[in-house]
Amino acid sequence: MPDSEWILYGANGYTARCIAEECARKSLRPLLAGRNARAIAELAARYAFEQRAFALDDATELRANIRGSKVILNCAGPFSATARPLMEACLAEGVHYLDITGEIDVIEAAAARDERAKTAGVILLPAVGFDVVPSDCLAKTLSQKLPDANHLELAFAAGGSLSPGTAKTALEGAGQGGRARINGRIERVPFAWKTREVPYRDGPRTSMTIPWGDVASAYYSTGIPNIEVYTAAPAKQIAMLRRFGWLMPVVSAGPMRTLIKNWITRRVAGPSAEGREKSKSSLWGRVENAAGQSIEGTLTTPNGYTLTVTTALAAVERLLQSPPRGGFLTPSLAFGADFITKFSGCDLRV
Repeated sequence: MPDSEWILYGANGYTARCIAEECARKSLRPLLAGRNARAIAELAARYAFEQRAFALDDATELRANIRGSKVILNCAGPFSATARPLMEACLAEGVHYLDITGEIDVIEAAAARDERAKTAGVILLPAVGFDVVPSDCLAKTLSQKLPDANHLELAFAAGGSLSPGTAKTALEGAGQGGRARINGRIERVPFAWKTREVPYRDGPRTSMTIPWGDVASAYYSTGIPNIEVYTAAPAKQIAMLRRFGWLMPVVSAGPMRTLIKNWITRRVAGPSAEGREKSKSSLWGRVENAAGQSIEGTLTTPNGYTLTVTTALAAVERLLQSPPRGGFLTPSLAFGADFITKFSGCDLRV
């Protein structure tokens, strides 16, 4: 049985290592876990944390390894491979589940387990990082201002480079194409299905639709049936995606996927601490009702990885101290629409 109250799984990944470093600074004591025994042991030795190596393919072994903990924070992506076995183990052992996914299907998988989680008294709370805490809180805030809204647009412009895990997750998702929520259902749409000039706080930028996590989560937070999520992108990139998007399923599958993942492992390191400090993120949202009334809002935050460390640890601490009701929750449902405003460098305006 772990001595620690909570487990940081996938601890040797880029974002999890940033979280472990912040835990040491704040005198938090997670159990570090993951599949790579050597990497986990080296990281645990650096901070004098408890550690354990285990994979997720044996359900009995997995349950034994999380038994006795209160919370697990899953940082091992792609979450399409790790979230479901961990959620099942958490439901069986009465452990609250958190992750930092941005994957629509993972959020939907957690939502589908809502009744089981309520029965077990377990909280399933995916996406407690940059995706989707700031956008979810922005969406919830806007929906509270216009309760009968039936359309939601969200957009973000994220500064800085990608981590290896984020790049691999993006590769996994590329094969599924674009997605949007239309009349309450998540529908497949073409790459860069729509574009628009988004009035970010620091100025307008051309942005395109992407299959971001809020297509799933914002529906549960707001009840709004039509949801599109955009990200800022150069016009040339948008044109290329529209022209060659049909190749994405080929590139993101089979031997080609393996080759690209290996390249990412060798060549992508993630942003430096200095790079995280210098870059910021900007978000925009708009809700509209059937009568054509609309409300817009903007939100600025620190770099996405920096924010993920902050919001994920805040979620862990809240679940350890005073967990909300059991079941599937989004960040704004668990902690309130103003959750994002509690963190340094976050400024939400409607």
